[in-house]
Amino acid sequence: MKIAIMGSGGDAPGMNPAIKRFVEFCFEVGDEPYFIYGGLEGLIDGKIQKASYEDVAGIIHRGGAIIGSSRSKRWYEKRYRDQAYENLQKNGIEAIVVLGGDGSFRALDIFKKEHDVNFIGIPTTIDNDIYGTSLCLGVDTALNTIRDAIDRIRDTASTFSRAFVIETMGRECGYLAAVSAITCGAEVCVIPEVEFNIDVATQILRKELERGRTYLIAIVAEGTKRTAEIAKWCEETLGMETRVTVLGHIQRGGNPTVQDRLLGFGYVVEAIEALHRGEERRVVVYNDGVFSTLPIDDVVQKNYRIPEEILSLLNFID
Repeated sequence: MKIAIMGSGGDAPGMNPAIKRFVEFCFEVGDEPYFIYGGLEGLIDGKIQKASYEDVAGIIHRGGAIIGSSRSKRWYEKRYRDQAYENLQKNGIEAIVVLGGDGSFRALDIFKKEHDVNFIGIPTTIDNDIYGTSLCLGVDTALNTIRDAIDRIRDTASTFSRAFVIETMGRECGYLAAVSAITCGAEVCVIPEVEFNIDVATQILRKELERGRTYLIAIVAEGTKRTAEIAKWCEETLGMETRVTVLGHIQRGGNPTVQDRLLGFGYVVEAIEALHRGEERRVVVYNDGVFSTLPIDDVVQKNYRIPEEILSLLNFID
């Protein structure tokens, strides 16, 4: 079978380990691996190349993706999807493994319904907002990057007796903020999934400040759009000198952790095996240490929820 791999949407650490294992495993089972460079835009423009061992040598430790990624407005015009199909036909490619999120899966699903090209999705997003899987590719590395940043910021917060408001990525999902707040001992966490009880937080923190608390760490998920508000609250209501740090795209880069390398390997192997089983329109998921697949409709039509055991550990929530 001729199988291509591509990235789509935002990048995440662990993509290169997945790409490396994709090439290796294809050769192990007798498939022909291909790269689609530049995501959906590259597929439209025919940037397709047969892959070799040499292409993936020495990439396992690198962040990002050697094959690139993209978002594409052109994809939603049928003539460009037809052009993409012609490019696949020229190379004899029968299936695509796509590293991306729910938007990427929807894009390939439109394609599959129009053309005879199967695909399997691998949840690849630091947001960890894909239904049906406990951990997306890239999340562990992002969490470790955030942890390192918070630990460093705590040093200066404690030295200068300041409040620091730290904004994490995650779109509309507060997973990164919640887990980071718990594991880094933040005093405040504001996420979209739970209403932040600012009155209770004010009462508790004022008492702690009276008893000698000298600094404060607040983690705010970008999807709440409340970073400036929380900073103002720390400054004006709690009376603390306050600084804001937006971590931004450093959360997407960096050397993939051992966890993300292993996830990349496992996700790709399950994807290729699913194609050999004849599965269509599926997404690989990871739960309780086991890889399996779910129908694309289940994944894109249902919303991911942060586990209650995580939410229960947060401070100042109803």
